[in-house]
Amino acid sequence: MNVNPHHEHEFEAAPGLPEALPVGERLLWQGSPDWRQLALQVFHVRSLAIYFAVMMLIQALYLMGEPQPRLLVPLLTSLALSLTALGLLTLMAWFTARTALYTLTSKRMVMRIGIVLTLTFNLPLRMVAAASVKPRAQGFGDIALKLSGDDHIAWLNLWPHAKPWALKDPEPCLRCIPHALQVGERLLQAWRECNPGVAAMLGDVVDTSPASNHPTPPQLVT
Repeated sequence: MNVNPHHEHEFEAAPGLPEALPVGERLLWQGSPDWRQLALQVFHVRSLAIYFAVMMLIQALYLMGEPQPRLLVPLLTSLALSLTALGLLTLMAWFTARTALYTLTSKRMVMRIGIVLTLTFNLPLRMVAAASVKPRAQGFGDIALKLSGDDHIAWLNLWPHAKPWALKDPEPCLRCIPHALQVGERLLQAWRECNPGVAAMLGDVVDTSPASNHPTPPQLVT
């Protein structure tokens, strides 16, 4: 499996691709994360905003009865620090979405990721053991790819483009992409074409129990 990263995204032969597609390989889909969804789902801006608001309310109740200057200065300081933190996280989400590009071809998934250090990972579909789709509101969602074999990508090299909490066995993940279910169907069809010997064992998008201990063939699960 070729998971060696390329760093020269400024020399891409095409957007998201370090070199031109070989003859016979087709481009099926390209997309990037939605920065607003990244801010909410990955960087948890809304949850932090609620947390900061509750902490400021508790602070205001604690300072109740103090002279106005002693009441306003701490609250304004807390407000400024909270807005700075939320602004930085939102900016991080915007940069993450702006610099990431996912590309599905008839033979592989290509992930170009990274803000300061750009990496491009080529993930052959024949080495994808399973893909899990996590739908979110308004058609957005995540698609995680479970890789077969002994080659794995370090979680820190993937973050935030990694399946949450899959630290022991990191899974590359397309985060907060639009039309996630439709992209998952395209991925499944491309996987079938790359694995004709086992494609007949696959159904459509299926639901499997995570508690099951029985081995299953590669499949697209939600």
